[in-house]
Formats: sequence, structure tokens, C-alpha cells
Amino acid sequence: MAEISGSTKEIKVIVFQLMDKEYAVGVDVVESIEKLISITRVPKIPSYIKGVINLRGVVTPIIDLRERFGMEVKAIDDTSRIIIVSLEEFEVGLIVDSANDVIDIPVNSIEPQPEVVGSIESEFISGVAKVDKRLLVMLNLEKVLDPVKRVTTDEI
Repeated sequence: MAEISGSTKEIKVIVFQLMDKEYAVGVDVVESIEKLISITRVPKIPSYIKGVINLRGVVTPIIDLRERFGMEVKAIDDTSRIIIVSLEEFEVGLIVDSANDVIDIPVNSIEPQPEVVGSIESEFISGVAKVDKRLLVMLNLEKVLDPVKRVTTDEI
């Protein structure tokens, strides 16, 4: 999952924003965080897959996490970012409202997903971390990206 450091049992995560909530993914799967660049639309794919970009010579599919989670779609602005993640030799970009920071989370502060989480399907969530006065929704990227992986390997 995420990089675990020393004896303090902490994981390092990238924190990003969607609507008014903070989400986190382990830094071990994050390749880079990019400003939005021109996305080439690909026909006959789900609408949450916005298309592909050519990032340093690698064609990378881009998905809008808001749309993937069934949230209200937001126009791209100066704070929008693409988080490039890599899972099992599969690379994809995630459009987020903003990428806030990189923090260490004590493993014991991560609780299993609650029964009702709100706006995204519970299968997409691996847990919720309490850090100071913040609640961070930890994403299960394998579940979030599974249909994207199938579509892109078959059609893009």
C-alpha cells in the first residue's frame, strides 16, 4: 500500500481535495503531480475517462475523480492538478481539485471505512485517517481504477 517508515509505523501520503473533502493516496504509487495539460479525447470510452495525455513520451489515460465518484463536475481551474499514479505497470492520471500536501500518518490513526461515508461508494475507500483535526479519506486505488484499467487496455 503506502511506504511505512521506521519503528513509528507511519505511512507517507499525498493529500488532495475533491469538493470540500480531503483524500489521500500513498506516495509509493504516485509518480508525479502535474498542472493540467491538453487532453486528447478518445471516442467510445466512459465519460469519466477524459482522454489521454503524452507525458514525457508516455501516453497516459486521464480520469476525472469527481465524475468517477458521481460528484458534481467542476470546471478545470488554476488549482486543478493531475496526480499520476502507477499500479502494477499501469499508469493513469487523476484529475483533482487541488493537491494539498505530503504528510506522514500514524498507522494507528487509520480506521476502517465507516458504514456511511457520504458521496463516494464505500468500495473505493480503504479507511479514514484522523490527523489532528482533519479527516482524510484513504482511497483504494485498485477498486477506483479497475474499470479504467480494463477499458484502457482493451480500447486505448
